Amino acid sequence: QVQLVESGGGSVQSGGSLRLSCAAYGYSYTPACMAWFRQAPGKERERVACIRWDGDTTYTDSVKGRFTISRDNPKHTLYLQMDSLKPADAAMYVCAADWNCDGGWPRQPPSASWGQGTQVTVSS
Repeated sequence: QVQLVESGGGSVQSGGSLRLSCAAYGYSYTPACMAWFRQAPGKERERVACIRWDGDTTYTDSVKGRFTISRDNPKHTLYLQMDSLKPADAAMYVCAADWNCDGGWPRQPPSASWGQGTQVTVSS
């Protein structure tokens, strides 16, 4: 059974940086896509960034130029470098992995593998 474990969240001031990691366990074949999602209190979960098996990436408009998604396949780890953080970026960040992606993004659970999340707080 695939498990995803996020780390790297924390509290930073506006303009600061954080690097999130997502360690994946329990699979032999590289996921076709891995992604970061986030959900703030009272809001719906939203896509943040996705990276596919060929290295192709997609970002939501609000993070373009500030966030960078990457993956280390031999280490089974996904990263999200977040720079120039804003209070609007504060949320629970969750990673997901899928081997049969929907429109290039991981499907909703339980069809894909999802982590429990790591909290990001940004103060102004």
